[in-house]
Amino acid sequence: MPRATAIWLIDNTSLTFEQIADFCGLHILEIESLANNEIGANLIGFSPILSSQLTSDEIHRCEADPNAKLQLKVIPELEDNNTTQRKYTPKAKRTDKPNAILWIIKYYPEMSDKDICDLIGTTTRTVHSIRNKTYKNISSLVPRDPSVVGLCTAQDLEFFISKLKRS
Repeated sequence: MPRATAIWLIDNTSLTFEQIADFCGLHILEIESLANNEIGANLIGFSPILSSQLTSDEIHRCEADPNAKLQLKVIPELEDNNTTQRKYTPKAKRTDKPNAILWIIKYYPEMSDKDICDLIGTTTRTVHSIRNKTYKNISSLVPRDPSVVGLCTAQDLEFFISKLKRS
């Protein structure tokens, strides 16, 4: 949505075209064309303030100094307390979950169902059915490393493996 952001910045600020082009990752001629309604006439501006990309103070700072560059708003990272948080898994990767569960059960059979659920983001029912070989497509499953498939990070996997070794 860089064009929509550029349109909003053109309409609502006195930033230079160079500043807008630099921030949005567009060419300056494209910004000029957007300003002249030569392209993107049907686009609606998108506020970078509402989307937490910029602060109004940052915009005012750059309006005062035409040589200044807009800086993205820094969002502080959440503290990592070594617990995985549920995250959205795209539909294309959901079919990889049973394969990842099978890989964990094959190489780390002592890992608890709860830990597998926390790592992969699945249900205990699925883990239990794969462990007991009652899963509906058990014959078509191929063990796949969950960190390679993209269901978890390598650090998360290492954390759970080290947790096993400590027990």
